[in-house]
Amino acid sequence: MKSQNDKSGGISLLPLTAMVVTSAIGSGIFALTSDLAKAAAPGPVLIAWLIVGIGIMALALSLNNLVIKRPDLSGVFDYAEAGFGQYAGFISGWGYWLSCWLGNVAFATVMMSSIGYFIPVFKPGNNWQSILLASIISWILTLVVCHGIESATILNFFITICKLIPLFTFIIFAIILFKLPIFTHHFWYNISGNFNHRHDIGLQVKNCMMVLMWLFVGIEGAANMSSRANKKSDAGKATILGLICLLTIYILASVLPYGYLTQEQLAKMNQPAMVYIFKSMVGNWGGALISIGLVLSTMGSWFSWTILPAETVMLMSNRKLLPEKLGYKNKHGSPTIALIISGLLVQLFLISLLFTQSAYHFAYSLCTAAIVISYILTAAYQIKYSWDNIKQPGNIIQLAIGVIALVFECVGIYMAGFQYVLLCFIAYIPGFFLFAKARQESGQSKIFNKTEILITILICLGALIGVILLVSKKISL
Repeated sequence: MKSQNDKSGGISLLPLTAMVVTSAIGSGIFALTSDLAKAAAPGPVLIAWLIVGIGIMALALSLNNLVIKRPDLSGVFDYAEAGFGQYAGFISGWGYWLSCWLGNVAFATVMMSSIGYFIPVFKPGNNWQSILLASIISWILTLVVCHGIESATILNFFITICKLIPLFTFIIFAIILFKLPIFTHHFWYNISGNFNHRHDIGLQVKNCMMVLMWLFVGIEGAANMSSRANKKSDAGKATILGLICLLTIYILASVLPYGYLTQEQLAKMNQPAMVYIFKSMVGNWGGALISIGLVLSTMGSWFSWTILPAETVMLMSNRKLLPEKLGYKNKHGSPTIALIISGLLVQLFLISLLFTQSAYHFAYSLCTAAIVISYILTAAYQIKYSWDNIKQPGNIIQLAIGVIALVFECVGIYMAGFQYVLLCFIAYIPGFFLFAKARQESGQSKIFNKTEILITILICLGALIGVILLVSKKISL
C-alpha cells in the first residue's frame, strides 16, 4: 500500500541520484589535481579530504534526516522557513537561486574552453564567439526544461552515465600506472618550484579545502526535487548514494595522479589538468576522450542547474516567499516564468564575462559563497529540529551531525572568501522588494518586523561595502 507521500509518475531513485552526481560533478574535477598540487603535497591532501568528507557527509545526513522526518517540506529554503520563519526561508531560497544560475555561468565558461581543445577559437572561454555559443546552448536547455522537468531528469540520468565513462577510464589507467615511490617521495611537504613553497601542513590543508568546497555544490539537488519524487524517502537515499559516488570519484581522480607524476609536474600542468595528464598516460586519444567527458560533464551540470533555479523560484512562490506570478506553470508542469527570468540573468552575466579576465573563478566563487548561506541554515534547522525532539530515538546523534555540518559550513563560508558574500548581498536587494510584494499579496499588514528590518539593513550595508571594494578594485572580477 502506497503512503500519502508516494507519487506515481514522479522521479525515481536512480534519476534522483543522477541529479546529485550531475549537479555536483561539473568542471572542477577536471582541474582538481593541478589546483591541489599547487596547494599541497599528498599527505595534506588526504587530511583535507578527510575533513571535507566528514563535513559534507554531515550535511548529506542532515538532508536525509530532514527529508524523512519532515516529508511535508521540499528544498533547503523550506527547512530554513520551518526553523526560523518566512524571512529566513527567503534568505535561504534567494541565496540558493543565485547560486544555481551563477553556477551555470561558470559551467558555460569552462565548457567553451573544453570545446576549444578541438576548435581553438573557443579556447579563451569568454570571447564573443564563446559567449554566442554559450547563449545558444543556455536557451536550448531552457526550452528543453520548459517541456517537462520529469522527462528532463530522465535525459539527465543518461548524460550522467555518458560523462562518468571518461572519468572511470582515467581512474583505471591511473591505478595501473600508479608508482608508490613517486607518491611517497614528498608526502608531507611542498617541493620548490614555480609555485609557493609551503611547509606548514595546516596551511596546505586550508588551501586544499578552498579548492574542494566548490566540488560539492549541488549535493542538495535530490532534496530540492523531493516534491517530484516517487517517494519522499528516495530523495534522502539519493543524497547519500550520490555523495558516496562523488567522494569515491573525487578522491581517486585527485590523489592517484600524485603516483604518476611528481607534485611539481602536476602543479605546472595546463588546465584542465586531467586532459593533459591522461594525454601523457595514453597519447592524444586520451586528451580527446577527457575533453569530450568534460564537455558532457559540464553540459550535465548545466542541464541540472537549469532545472534547479526555476524549481526553487516556483516552490518559493508556492510558499508565499515570492510573488504568485513567478510560480506559474505551463501545461507541461514547468515553471515557465521562473525559467525565463533565470535564463535572462544567465544571458546578462555571460555578456559581462567579456570584461573579466577570471570569468570561471569569479562565477564559481560567487556561486559557492551564495549556496553556503543555504547550507548553514539547513544545518541550523537540523540542530533545532533534533533538539526540539531530543527524546525521540536517534535524535542525539542527529543533533551531533547537525553541529558538525554547521561548524563545517561556517568555516566554509570563510574559506570561500567573505568578499564574495558581500557581492552576493548586492543581488539580495531586488529580492527584498519581491519578498515584500509576496507578503502584500498574502494580506500581511506588516511587511518586515524589527528583527527582519535589522537584518535587511545589515545586508544592505554589506552590499554597500561590496560595491566600494569592487569600485576600489579591492575585489577583482
